[in-house]
Amino acid sequence: MSEDIEALKNPRLKDITNIAIPMVLSQASETINLFVDRLFLSRLGKLFISGAMSGGITTFNVMSLFIGIIGYVNAIVAQNDGAGKKRNCARATAQSIRLAFIGWPLLILMIPLVKLFFVSLGHIPEMVEMEMTYFRILIFGSIFGLIRYALAGFFIGLGRTRVVMLANFAGMVVNVPANWILIFGKFGIPAMGITGAAIGTLLGSLTIMLILLGVYLSPTYRREFGTAEELGFDKPLSKVLLKFGTPAGVENFLNVAAFNFFVQLMYSYGPDTAAAVTIAFNYDMVAFIPMLGLGFAATTLTGRYVGARNIPGAEHATRLTMAVTWSFASILVCLFVFGARPLVNVFASGLENGGIDVAPTAITMLRLAAIYTLADATQLILAGSLRGAGDTQFVMRISIILHWTFAGVAWYAIKVLQIPPVSMWTIFIIFVITLGVGMFLRYRFGKWREMSLVV
Repeated sequence: MSEDIEALKNPRLKDITNIAIPMVLSQASETINLFVDRLFLSRLGKLFISGAMSGGITTFNVMSLFIGIIGYVNAIVAQNDGAGKKRNCARATAQSIRLAFIGWPLLILMIPLVKLFFVSLGHIPEMVEMEMTYFRILIFGSIFGLIRYALAGFFIGLGRTRVVMLANFAGMVVNVPANWILIFGKFGIPAMGITGAAIGTLLGSLTIMLILLGVYLSPTYRREFGTAEELGFDKPLSKVLLKFGTPAGVENFLNVAAFNFFVQLMYSYGPDTAAAVTIAFNYDMVAFIPMLGLGFAATTLTGRYVGARNIPGAEHATRLTMAVTWSFASILVCLFVFGARPLVNVFASGLENGGIDVAPTAITMLRLAAIYTLADATQLILAGSLRGAGDTQFVMRISIILHWTFAGVAWYAIKVLQIPPVSMWTIFIIFVITLGVGMFLRYRFGKWREMSLVV
């Protein structure tokens, strides 16, 4: 307890890494799941790997509104923990889980609209079939993911990120072999292709949810936070969750929708470009998802210091988190620039004709991706810090405006001007850099230092 109090007074690199490293490793396990899933599917062809990415990102897009609201329990738990209100941490989590059950049936109703979306963007029928197979299975199992985000938000908000890390690792241990068995058909099970990939992914998600739930209801957390008792409806905390979480959820949904729109537009160039984009984003994910974990850590740290009314501590914690993130991102920049060809060949070699129609474009895109990696790191950490303080309205507005301005430019450039894929990719890089600059200016000059989520 004395160490926790001291950490709230004087943030140290150790305090950052204790929270951030487990989150990075947690997100790394998610990265491995997606990476291996698509690597296995690349052995079946371009349509399989592209269909999995398209269907997967669209699933996340459809879920993202509720994920954003539910996941914001992280900041609420962090500030209440910093203020010493332990029971509020469990009460807020219960409201988040309740929202997960409200959102699930609404997500299932989106299935016919998603198919119309794919068709309207000009995807070939064979790709639409792959996309919808993957999407339909994942969306029916989305309740596992929604509850996961609520429970993970509780532990992340407390800074006990090792729990989330271990649960994610267990999910990976289930997911990877399940995908291999179900995709290719092993141990007497028939080969299921992209259907098997989706089922394997859900098995991993279910595993993570059950582990987090088991720890949440364990005697230790029941004594400290009352997790088994604080299950009822709490109007004040529900209002806080909706007031501050809804902007985060709307931002999440509209941003992912804009990005998904861009990806689907790139897929409309045809199967070769779709495969190249998928390969490039598969490696970009290796950078982005761990940095996203560091962004969650920034939200937790800022929330705890703001809850304790230690604004200098919050600023120092953000600087330290940024330094860790930039160090990681710099390694990936070098890898993307100098190792693009062998990295791309890991996937391209398993495609039709050895990927000769795909690899050159993918290599160029991956090298260009290195340009925006540091800007992406900047916007993820600063946006996380702003959310932790409660400044969700601004983050929502600037992020949505820039994302949808870019989406409009992308549509006009691809459908009207018909520019080459690599030129469109360059415009995407300019967008990410602009987003990073916007978050920096808000963090430097904004009013987040005066906000509070404690009730």
